Amino acid sequence: MQAVAESRDELSCVEACDALGVSRATYYRSQAPASIEVSESAAEHVAEKQSHRRLSPVEKEAVLAVLHEERFQDLAVPQVHAQLLDEDKYLCSTRTMYRILAEKMEVRERRDQRRNPQYTKPELLATAPNQVWSWDITKLRGPRKWSYFYLYVLLDIFSRFAVGWMVASRESADLAKKLISEAAQRQAISPSQLTIHSDRGSPMVSKSLALLLADLGINKSHSRPYVSDDNPFSEAQFKTIKYRPDYPDRFGCIQDARIHMARTFQWYHYDHRHSGLGMMTPADVHFGRDHAIREKRGVTLSAAYELHPERFVNRPPTPLPLPEAVWINKPPSPTEEANNLLVSR
Repeated sequence: MQAVAESRDELSCVEACDALGVSRATYYRSQAPASIEVSESAAEHVAEKQSHRRLSPVEKEAVLAVLHEERFQDLAVPQVHAQLLDEDKYLCSTRTMYRILAEKMEVRERRDQRRNPQYTKPELLATAPNQVWSWDITKLRGPRKWSYFYLYVLLDIFSRFAVGWMVASRESADLAKKLISEAAQRQAISPSQLTIHSDRGSPMVSKSLALLLADLGINKSHSRPYVSDDNPFSEAQFKTIKYRPDYPDRFGCIQDARIHMARTFQWYHYDHRHSGLGMMTPADVHFGRDHAIREKRGVTLSAAYELHPERFVNRPPTPLPLPEAVWINKPPSPTEEANNLLVSR
């Protein structure tokens, strides 16, 4: 550094630093005045210099003991302070109470409030029809304002086939029991074969329905409150039904609603090619015709390729794949969990 300083009359700072292989930052740092060091005695003096108005350790412990009393432990600090004043007691200000709690790391929500239970995220897997059904109820607008009919639908999530549906004038657990028992009998459901998933509407969580499912050997599953993504298949089907061009703004009577829904489900089951099913209809997948149809499509595509291979630039065409597994809330893979952990950090 001294050599750099001596050469300043003849060389610039940049040239001198380059000649000596020293960075300019190092040079400038060496020219800065030394920092003033505070002696240990001065630091102790500063630490001892505290306000004469502070509470003594004994007084702080007394305040903390009052805040820990059973009658005060669930009250906010201003509430405690006000009650003490009503009892002709003054310990300290509310701000001081907060400081004492902060020293003990006890500044938190003190009010006695309802704690919502933690619901487990449902994770359901279907690898074939009649393993997982999703069911829900949606409103159909009636002939007058505030009048509704109610569409009940039991949907197989693997095939998207509505194994049971009805239009009723009300929401009822008894009607749901009848619909589920008839659908289970029609589909020849054996004990422990099926899980039925739904949201937490009153018919879905009724005790009578839970007893019926137990008698039939059917497992039940429920969405978390206020989480619409936990029941996506029923919600998506209702949107498909209600966005049809022939869906009316209102139904004149319940018979009109039933006739329209019978027509709609006929189209949905046997004519609607579903993108999640390899462009098969729900009936094709539910009744096991999908593999034969896919092979037939493959033959057609192979013939088209042999006739005009130049039109298929990347590879020979193949039919869309069929679903192998359908999830409600698929759990993340180990790689995804690791990535999520890195992002959260």
